[in-house]
Formats: sequence, C-alpha cells, structure tokens
Amino acid sequence: MRTSAFVYPWDVNGDPEAPARIAALGTAQVTLASAYHSTRALTPRHPRHRVVTAEHAAVLYPVGEHWADRTPRPYPAGDWAPGDAFGEAAAALTDAGLEVHTWVVLAHNSRLGAEHPDTSVVNAYGDRYPWAPCIAQPATRAYLTDLAAEAAVRPGARGTELESLGWYGLAHLHAHDKIAGVGLGDAGQYLMSLCFCPSCREGYGAQGLDADALAAAVRAALEPVWRGAPSDGGWAGVEKLLGETPANATRAWRDETARTLQEAAVTAVRQAAPGGFQVLLHADPVSYHCGANAGVDPAHVLSVADGVVVPCTGGAGLLTPFAEEARADTVLAANFTVVSGMGGSPGTLAADATEARRLGATELRLYHAGLASDGDLEAVRAALAGF
Repeated sequence: MRTSAFVYPWDVNGDPEAPARIAALGTAQVTLASAYHSTRALTPRHPRHRVVTAEHAAVLYPVGEHWADRTPRPYPAGDWAPGDAFGEAAAALTDAGLEVHTWVVLAHNSRLGAEHPDTSVVNAYGDRYPWAPCIAQPATRAYLTDLAAEAAVRPGARGTELESLGWYGLAHLHAHDKIAGVGLGDAGQYLMSLCFCPSCREGYGAQGLDADALAAAVRAALEPVWRGAPSDGGWAGVEKLLGETPANATRAWRDETARTLQEAAVTAVRQAAPGGFQVLLHADPVSYHCGANAGVDPAHVLSVADGVVVPCTGGAGLLTPFAEEARADTVLAANFTVVSGMGGSPGTLAADATEARRLGATELRLYHAGLASDGDLEAVRAALAGF
C-alpha cells in the first residue's frame, strides 16, 4: 500500500537530516502543508528550535499580487514559514526521493473571522465562530475555490489533499478550550453548528423555512440539552430535537452548499494542474458532520475527486461507505495518527493497516512525521517494513 506522511515545511527547512529521516520511514510520499491554520507544534529533532508557533492561518509560499484588492484573501506566514517555505521544503524532500503532494487547509481560519466577522458562521444564539468561515457566502466561496487551486498546484507537487472543504461548526479546539462542560452529542453538535448569517438565512428560505422561526426552534430544542438531556442518536436524534421536516430542510441546504463548493474547488484545481495530478479530499461519510474531515456524500464526492483521506485512528469503519462507492482506480487513504502523545498507536500500525485494507483502503496516511517522537518513528519504520 502506498504510504504518505504528513509534514510541515518547518520540520524540514533548516534541518538537513529531515528529508532522509522521513524517507527512511519507508514512505513513498509526503503530504506537505502549503496552506495551514494557526497551530503550536513540536519539532523534537530540529537543530534550531523545539516549538514552532504559527500565529494565524497562512499560505506557506509568497502571496501573489493578484490577491491585493480582494477580501477575503490569504495571509502570508510570519517568521515560522518565511518566503517560499513550501517550495524550499518540497525541493529538499524531492531530492530525497519522495513524491510531494500539497496539504491545503481551507474553511478554517481564525484570523479571517477576527478581522472580518461577517465571514464567520453565526449560530442560532447570535454567537460567531471566528475559526469557521461560512461556506455559503459568495465571496468566501470564491476565495476558497481560488485558494484551493493556487495552494494545491505548487511547483513540484504531484497531487493535493484538500482539508476542511466543507462546513466547520462548534466542535473545534480553540485557545484554552472550555466547552466540554455539557455533552452535546451528535445531534446537539449539529444544531449548534447551524449557521444563521444572511446567506444561510436566505438559503433556509429557499427550503421553505422562516429563518427567525428556525433559530427559535433550535434554541428551544437545545434548552433541555443544556440541562443534561441526551442529544445523541445520529440523524434521528436531530429529527427528534428539531422535527423531521425542518431538520431535513436544513440538511438539504447545507449538503447542497457543501457539494457545490467541493465541485467548484476540485474543478479549479484540475484546471490549474498538469495532467495526472491527484486530487483527494479529507472526508467523513456522514454528510451533516462538520470539521477538518468534511461531511460528504460518498457517491458524490468519489464522482468528483480521485479519492478521499479518511480518519481511521480508533477504527477503520468510516472506510466502508466509501468502499461501497469506489471505482477500480479510486484512492481510499486510511489516515492513522502515529503520535503516541496525541492518541495514536504506532505499535499497532501494521495490524490497523491490515484491517483498513480489508475494509477497502488502498493507501495509508501517517499523521505526523514531524510531530512524532523517535520511538514513534521507529515503530512506524518497523510496521511499514513488516507490512
């Protein structure tokens, strides 16, 4: 099975040993960040630093002048990834014999939400989520589509993986996060992730819903949840809380909004890319789910992209709905966290990968070569050698 390891440019640049160390894992490919959200990351082997603080979402290459008069537009990185950090790292990794694919984070940008609040998802209580650009807004959709093409098709890249190409909602770790006091469950998370910005209010209207009445219904449905009532049960739980007709109308609006954005972004990437350029989406097979692994309809997304990257840490069951819709050439990449300190299990990687292959996986993804300890990397090397 073809294997790719996720990497940041700052894991490579300034560390002449990094490319060979990553290649020695036994991977054929790296998925190298070219547009990424804010983060604080360890670099446990770098000769110049141990912690990198990426202060805001940024592109990790020079921002083109064509963005100057646009809003939204991408932000340049600071000193954590100066200049063409992606290009420098990509060249070093290619010289080590690794195939480079881009890693592009899209609808996840806290600085954008802080500086342009009107671009953010706003919930039924009027609270804005600055990390979550609303993907229904025309200017934001145009920005995400153009950014996808530019950040994906970087010099030397042979493919891309598009992350958070869909709705982002409440479930997002934020600075000193303190929102776990009430267990919202799957249904509560959905209701707290519904957006009521002007574009979404108009969208609900097109589905026959009055946006003010819908927001009131969401607040009423959540009131027992704040007092401890359960809000799980998958989609049936959403229908129970909100009512079957309004619940399905909101989902119809949100599913269509996400699908058309995914179509537009993938089309833009293909138009900008050379022949044979691979386009994958980080995806969850439950279309109403929000987050980095965007909720998708498996049949639809596999008719648009070359395949998907599916979260499999803790179990590979999410592969099955995609495998049922896969073509002979579909890429189903099982994504495993291999950092023990982040809940990964590199010691069981061989067994986990075997199970993923049984469920339809054609490739593996390893999160994350730069963050893992030496012991974790040794376990990965042993697993890939045996597997």
